[in-house]
Amino acid sequence: MSSPRSGNVLDWPAVTPRASRPPASAAERRRARLKRRLRENLTAYTLLCAALVVFAMFSWYPIVRGVLLSFQQVDFVNPPTWVGFDNFVRLFADPLFGVAWRNTLLFTGFALVFGFLVPFLAAVLLNELHHARAYFRLAVYLPVMLPPVVTALMWKWFYDPGPGLFNSALNSVGLPGLQWLDSSTTAMLSLVFVSTWANMGSTTLIYLAALQTIPGELYEAAELDGAGMWRRLRHVTFPQTRFVLLVLLLLQIVATMQVFTEPYVMTGGGPDDSTVTVLLLLYRYAFVYNDFGSASAMSLLLFVALGVFSAMYVRLTRRADD
Repeated sequence: MSSPRSGNVLDWPAVTPRASRPPASAAERRRARLKRRLRENLTAYTLLCAALVVFAMFSWYPIVRGVLLSFQQVDFVNPPTWVGFDNFVRLFADPLFGVAWRNTLLFTGFALVFGFLVPFLAAVLLNELHHARAYFRLAVYLPVMLPPVVTALMWKWFYDPGPGLFNSALNSVGLPGLQWLDSSTTAMLSLVFVSTWANMGSTTLIYLAALQTIPGELYEAAELDGAGMWRRLRHVTFPQTRFVLLVLLLLQIVATMQVFTEPYVMTGGGPDDSTVTVLLLLYRYAFVYNDFGSASAMSLLLFVALGVFSAMYVRLTRRADD
């Protein structure tokens, strides 16, 4: 029996060739690649969209809403009315407006003296330790883990003119106590000490991480050249950590310009309005005077001031690097 495949090839049925498909254009190839990438990254884009929606609701929308409120009269009782620049005029006419900005700048200046120098020196000391280094790192960082309100209430008791810790210590050695928070001379400095103690832990650890990236050969070469501690700091430590110092200086200025917890909890803006800050006055406009338009206008002014300062700071530091 012959095989069905046997026989003359000419007897097989003719096979019509498949119609050749025209080559895809460049646009079609790009669309195909785009669809393939979208399918591959569908989960990632879904998570990204969810994050963008949340970020828009809780970050971008409040910013835009705050800008609109600064040009409106809003008390959440009557419908908002557009008043233009009346809120800004009202702010500039308020005597406490200039006082609040002056106190905020004063607090920022003191905070830079103590809150910028003390953490750096603490980081240098921690970097030189060879024993119990982990314990001292924990001790320095511990205040950061306390809630800000708890820290403020604790230090308020320390400053108490009666049974407070500091005056009790002064009285035990025969020295008179001080009116730490009840005197316009010492109130601002007292708040700066609290802020420095509460926030220096994070800054110290960042400085410490930067110090540990400096090659030890540089210090060895400086010691061979006869450089002392201060010359090593000046010619090795500061140049090697310059970028970290500049970034943290900018972040600290922006943060201290927004101080609120310490004056709100510890002094309430007193005595004699010597600790009224911009955010504390903003809080009063919003929740004491029920004037949310003026409060939004003040927040917009602070936002613009910090934004302009940050842009100028980055430009000047970049020009210095060039």
